Amino acid sequence: MIKSMTGYGRAVEVVNGREFTVELRSVNNRYLDCSVRLPRILSFGEDAVKQAVKNAISRGKVDVFITVRSEGGDEVQVTLNTEVLKSYLSAMQRMTEEFGVQNDATTSSLSRLPEVFVLEKPQVDEQQLLADLMGVVNKALEGYNAMREAEGQALDRDLRSRGETILSLVSQVEQGNSQTVVDYRTRLENKLKEVLANIAIDESRILTEAAIFADKVAVDEETVRLRSHLQQMNTMLSTGGAVGRKLDFLLQEMNREANTIGSKCTDVKLTRIVVEIKAELEKIREQTQNIE
Repeated sequence: MIKSMTGYGRAVEVVNGREFTVELRSVNNRYLDCSVRLPRILSFGEDAVKQAVKNAISRGKVDVFITVRSEGGDEVQVTLNTEVLKSYLSAMQRMTEEFGVQNDATTSSLSRLPEVFVLEKPQVDEQQLLADLMGVVNKALEGYNAMREAEGQALDRDLRSRGETILSLVSQVEQGNSQTVVDYRTRLENKLKEVLANIAIDESRILTEAAIFADKVAVDEETVRLRSHLQQMNTMLSTGGAVGRKLDFLLQEMNREANTIGSKCTDVKLTRIVVEIKAELEKIREQTQNIE
């Protein structure tokens, strides 16, 4: 199954007292370009997140946004520095006794003194934290890939439908091209009769001229190759996987055949049909730009 390069996925889960939110967005890009934004507490997990994205995606510009929030509010612990506080109080007491300064210390004023409180961050088990994070990342990737697969199915149907349209147009070119040779021979014979009047016409000469013209306007080789390329496209779509680049190359070959067919067609009706073929190929090209 083919997948679109455009997608979105989101997962929110509370794991071991922390709420993780992971969002993925992607747009078309020739290669894989992954950007990860995460909080400082999870900075050590950037490489792991990128590797998970790489395992799931072959190409596209992917932005990953990660946030984490502690449910228990225990990320920072505040501890009273008793020894420092005693030193402050002792110094204030001496200030009062020696200089007669009023001791108006309050909890509020004391709390503003340097190092009265000690802020302690609990030890973080990075291995466990990373495992918790990656579980949410993988769930976000599941939703993201499900969306890309759904869009891929729509692309698959559209490309196959346009391929059938091109095959129908190619058949019209083949039929019209054969009739063009017949019409040319008829016009040539009538022109010779008109010019030569009662003089006998050299039938072999007419056959030779018709054969030369038929060889000049023959599109059999090109239409056979174009049909083969369309079959290859269907095979790639059925095989699935990252076939976007291969389809790009195949489209170049199909356009080359269509251009050659157009250059050989002398009939206005056939030229118009070739224009329709090229228009359908352009639409296929635009769609393949979305395929991974």
